[in-house]
Amino acid sequence: MRESGRLLVVAVFAVAALTGCATVAELPDVSEAEPAPSWVPPVAAPQAASERGPGIAGRVDADWLSEVSAATGIPGRQLAAYAGVTLWKNAEMPECVVSWTTLAAIAAVESDHGRHGGSSVGADGRVSPPIIGIALEGGDTDLISDSDGGELDGDAEFDRAVGPFQLIPQTWRNWHVDANGDGVEDPQNIDDAAMAAVNYLCRASAPQDTEAGWRAAITAYNSAPSYIDAVARIAASYAAAASGED
Repeated sequence: MRESGRLLVVAVFAVAALTGCATVAELPDVSEAEPAPSWVPPVAAPQAASERGPGIAGRVDADWLSEVSAATGIPGRQLAAYAGVTLWKNAEMPECVVSWTTLAAIAAVESDHGRHGGSSVGADGRVSPPIIGIALEGGDTDLISDSDGGELDGDAEFDRAVGPFQLIPQTWRNWHVDANGDGVEDPQNIDDAAMAAVNYLCRASAPQDTEAGWRAAITAYNSAPSYIDAVARIAASYAAAASGED
């Protein structure tokens, strides 16, 4: 587990004993019998809605969401966040070339799409109960002293990763954003957290339509080889399922 300048994430599948997170239950059926792909090229952009609804999730076509959610197993509300964020980012920063499959894979590894520990994602994108990681008190984790007075993570001594993308408070302070237009910037909201994560990925490495660029972005998020492999496997499985190849 590491902090890469501004972002720290927890690879729950690799360090369950350290984070207090078990391997999540609803990940795609990806075999580790074969080597993980070295990277996952961007897939076709999500279908944009002909008439936008509210927030970032309202940018995505409802039929596309229904079909891809059924094919991949990604819950529709969460998929709307990943797809909406990538539609926005690739319009505003086309040189980044970020893919919803990669963003979804990161969320799958980090929190099972906001469902870790019995949490769920509401229609408003809010994760309930909030997902909060273990104290980053050194030893088997980085030592990160409290940076927010416990405002986001409830811990006034050490920082803890929060939300569906497992952002630490100091990261959120740098990348906070209101992606759903509700007037609140919230790392426990799937839209806001996805936007913060994709902003970081694009800042860490652009473009991501090459192997070097993609791996640089994921490495900046978390440099553990097992983490990169897991994201690659899951992103590839989503890409295959969405295209009908799975």
